[in-house]
Amino acid sequence: MAAEAKLHHTVPQFYLAGFAADSAQITTVRLPGEKRYTSRVRNTAATNRFYSIDGHPDGADAFEKALSLLEGNAASVLRVIEEGTWPLSEEDRLTLAAYMAVQYLRGPDHRRTLEYLAAQMTRLEVQFTGRDNVKQWVEKRYGVEVDDDETETLWQQATQPSGPPITLAPIAHIEQIINGADELLPYIVSRPWKLVRFDRRSLITCDQPVGLVPDADNKPWQGVGFATAWGITFPVTRKLGLVMSDVTPMIEFRYPVERVRAGQLDSAESGTTAMEKFINESTIRSASEYLYLHPDDESFLPSKLPEPTLSNLVSPGAGELDIPDGEVI
Repeated sequence: MAAEAKLHHTVPQFYLAGFAADSAQITTVRLPGEKRYTSRVRNTAATNRFYSIDGHPDGADAFEKALSLLEGNAASVLRVIEEGTWPLSEEDRLTLAAYMAVQYLRGPDHRRTLEYLAAQMTRLEVQFTGRDNVKQWVEKRYGVEVDDDETETLWQQATQPSGPPITLAPIAHIEQIINGADELLPYIVSRPWKLVRFDRRSLITCDQPVGLVPDADNKPWQGVGFATAWGITFPVTRKLGLVMSDVTPMIEFRYPVERVRAGQLDSAESGTTAMEKFINESTIRSASEYLYLHPDDESFLPSKLPEPTLSNLVSPGAGELDIPDGEVI
């Protein structure tokens, strides 16, 4: 039996390699930018046992192995794009869309969001139960008995604004990845895809590279989701970017969604400075904590970078982005 894979990448190595130097070195920038270092791809965006499922019959790294299969298929699609094939076949398009949906949900930011939501639900439940009934609530909910001191500690923790400290088991996160990716997939694959090829300009990536672009009429407090976004950006490599644009025109003109999913509205264009800034700004807004880039590409970072966004409860990209002229399809 093969040894368990303990170092789990939350951004795949094959993908990061598209932004690395020939020596497999990549630069990491921790938001808001004071800490920067260059290291090997294999040591980047990796956490010990992040997806481990203890006791799984196929080994604790069963989900990591499943991710490897998805990543292998996605890597093949990226190679096809790099070799000049565009538009993609419907099968390859669906493979890449599935990879992007999983990537959006698989990172530490999403797990922290789930933990925050669980803490808030527990806080509301405990407050509704009332201080005098917490001991009985714990016994009924968790099947354990607690003494008066433990009950008071639980009450104090559970009723603070952030709720009680909750650490989500990897299996709970994994279940959400599987279910959530299936729900997100239609919002990715049903948009027109534009491939942007860069020569002199370069793209960067991050720990959350699927960027949501808000509609121009969005207010900063409204946030943005897959269903409401004007578009979705995804840096494929440092020289290739994807912009999945607005579905409103297709809805208004009743364009068959099957034809959109087949890639009949997909297009390609040469990258401009405006498009480089558009995609890179979307990537930066989407980032949770880290940016990743080729060691020679720091000039494509803006002088001012945002603070980390450690959860995606407030959807990234919920500010203003200048959509390049002519980009509405």
